[in-house]
Amino acid sequence: MIHPLSNVHPEAKIAASAIIEAFVTIDKDVVVGENTWVGSSAVLMDGARIGNNCKIHQGAVIAGVPQDLKFVGEITTAEIGDNTTIREYVTVNRGTNAKGKTVIGKNCLVMSYVHVAHDCVIGDNVILVSYVALAGEVEVGDWAIVGGKSAAHQFTRIGAHAMISGGSLIGKDVPPYTKAAHLPLAYVGINVIGLRRRGFNPEQTELIHNIYRIVYQSGLNTTNALAKAEAELPASEDRDYVLDFIRNSKRGIMKGYKGKETDFDL
Repeated sequence: MIHPLSNVHPEAKIAASAIIEAFVTIDKDVVVGENTWVGSSAVLMDGARIGNNCKIHQGAVIAGVPQDLKFVGEITTAEIGDNTTIREYVTVNRGTNAKGKTVIGKNCLVMSYVHVAHDCVIGDNVILVSYVALAGEVEVGDWAIVGGKSAAHQFTRIGAHAMISGGSLIGKDVPPYTKAAHLPLAYVGINVIGLRRRGFNPEQTELIHNIYRIVYQSGLNTTNALAKAEAELPASEDRDYVLDFIRNSKRGIMKGYKGKETDFDL
């Protein structure tokens, strides 16, 4: 199902069930999976790896050369997981020697005009709203939602199930399960609505809330707050994930907000 007006290199690996619309350009070192649809004028450059059941909308460019002066032409990839939708005019650069690949996971929605720079790693079920810009080597955990027109500094990390309001400047790490808003970006509570939708029970939610009460409201510095949370709260996968995420932060985590916790939603 390759339209005769598309430009597909004969050595590209295109699944028989894929649909390639008119005016698409696909380079030699490209793989497109089963039942994937590629809309008109999209460009899949060398290194693009597109999974099964994906939708690549009009004008998107996947595996563009990294916008990194250290890049010297090394062979790298940009990988899109199964069932992910890439909307109009999204740009996903391929990796550099830093990690070798840029990755967007399964079941993601990447809305129009989003930019994902070299060596970013995006988890599964992530939503990047229109005009989000992720600089090089940004990491986004599973189920995170980043509001429109937000920009993430290079090397920042966004934890799983986090929710970030539109127009945010992300210069520090955003811990898992949190909501982030304001300028400068700050903690405004945990993502209760999102966690409830994803099957977290009240006990899990309360434990997560207690962790962040200690981290952001106890008056302790980060090191002492983490030690207190570890000593006083029951061990669990959720607790350990949060504590490890914060301990491993190289840029530091976003600060607490002194106002009232909010309940914003997309």
